[in-house]
Amino acid sequence: MARKLTKSKFEDILREAVDEGLFSLGESAKQAIYYYLEKGFNLDKQEIPYRVKDFATAIEKFFGVGANVLEALILKQLYEKVGQNFKLDVSANFNFTECVAAVKQSIES
Repeated sequence: MARKLTKSKFEDILREAVDEGLFSLGESAKQAIYYYLEKGFNLDKQEIPYRVKDFATAIEKFFGVGANVLEALILKQLYEKVGQNFKLDVSANFNFTECVAAVKQSIES
């Protein structure tokens, strides 16, 4: 059962999920991606919860078709942190931004 969270708590959890998902690539890669986001997209890691679509666009430009795997890793972390079951088929076509919004809505309502 999903926990009810405040908006600011969800933002913290999303930041943690992104950080852990990126860390799955290694600490150096995670830092390189944050640098790329900041320099290439003017997107600081603290802004990611407010600019999820921009984050997804940047990741998709950086990784191409491989972005789905990274997005799925981030979503898995997010789902686990809010107490929901992760049921995403990585081979299926999914929209990262919509998935994040759905998790946020489900726990804030």
